[in-house]
Amino acid sequence: MDTQEKLRTAIAAKRDLIIDIQRDLTAVPALSPQNGGTGEWEKAEVLSGWLDKLGLGPVEVHASPDTRVPRGTRPNLVATLHGKKQGGSFWIMSHMDIVPPGEMSMWSSDPYKLVVQGDRLVGRGVEDNQQGLVSSIVAALAVKELGLAPTRTVRLLFVADEETGSDFGAQYLAKQPGFFGPQDTALVPDGGSPDGSEIEIAEKTLLWLRFRVKGKQCHASTPQKGINAFHAGSHLVVRLAKLSEIYSATDPLFDPPVSTFTPTKKEANVPNINTLPGEDVFHLDSRILPRESLDEVMKTIRRISDEVEKEFGVGIEIQTVQKSSSPPTPAGAPIVGALTRAVKSVYGVQAKTIGIGGGTVGAFLREKGIPTVVWGKLDDSAHQPNEHCLIPNVMGDALVMALMMLGE
Repeated sequence: MDTQEKLRTAIAAKRDLIIDIQRDLTAVPALSPQNGGTGEWEKAEVLSGWLDKLGLGPVEVHASPDTRVPRGTRPNLVATLHGKKQGGSFWIMSHMDIVPPGEMSMWSSDPYKLVVQGDRLVGRGVEDNQQGLVSSIVAALAVKELGLAPTRTVRLLFVADEETGSDFGAQYLAKQPGFFGPQDTALVPDGGSPDGSEIEIAEKTLLWLRFRVKGKQCHASTPQKGINAFHAGSHLVVRLAKLSEIYSATDPLFDPPVSTFTPTKKEANVPNINTLPGEDVFHLDSRILPRESLDEVMKTIRRISDEVEKEFGVGIEIQTVQKSSSPPTPAGAPIVGALTRAVKSVYGVQAKTIGIGGGTVGAFLREKGIPTVVWGKLDDSAHQPNEHCLIPNVMGDALVMALMMLGE
């Protein structure tokens, strides 16, 4: 029996273990304060217990300060499997936090009690991101149990705060001197496709802006006495649509292959109908092709805002809510080749490289110059009612990861 078949057999024997870990993790809601929770510590302790029990400890804890949660910190965990070669590490980074269940009436079961339906596991977080998290544990365990040594040191990283910006997770760790090294590579199993054929190597620049339009409030029966901030803001929203025409370059790596500028969240202004609003606030979600200059885009947005200010007599403040930009991982990077070969060997599909709209934790590593790929064989149920994952996907992804550990 060759090494791949030995690994496949070892991983297949861990079906009950996969279910048990998923059950324990699902039972512990790890919600950020923004989503009404207290963070990830309880879930991190359950996860640490499993890692120690399986012989993958000792677990390092890298806590980031956050005064909003009871313990004052958010946990980030690292489990290490030492490799044969000196130099950089191969990171597999998954996240512990989840999103809220949403409308409970749309769930057919308790979101925090794992339901096993044959090969399907149902519960909040089981796919996003517990599938990748559990796969990484099973991969490392199979390699260790078979007495195989990874080519490079493998570090399983379990981060906090992915769902609400990563300020206390990947972004925090990336800012810590020496945490990541210049020779490191990384796999983020938090995105993908139902057949496992998509390897994400690039993200658009993410830019979230908050526009505050300031006018003059008055009674709606005498609008001439005020300055209608809602009216001016509505004109601004329409004019910002021109950004898609101004920045119309295309790149087939991405879907859609263009920069997008989408007005989204609108904050409440006056609570009653008969008052002309003196303030109006809305947000713009922009996903910009990496080739575009963000400074130039911001100058254009400011110019359009200045035109609206002059025409309607309002003031317009622009606040950057979130901004993320990173260089792409080269399509020819060794980690891309290693993942492509492993996917072909395990799933029998020819993987292709893609770009996405932006927003994965991989961006923070790419900013550090770390070649990073985002991949998984996912059934695409994240953030939905009755979120689920498939046990064969957990096992298959674990085998892909194990092969990368031995050959990456």
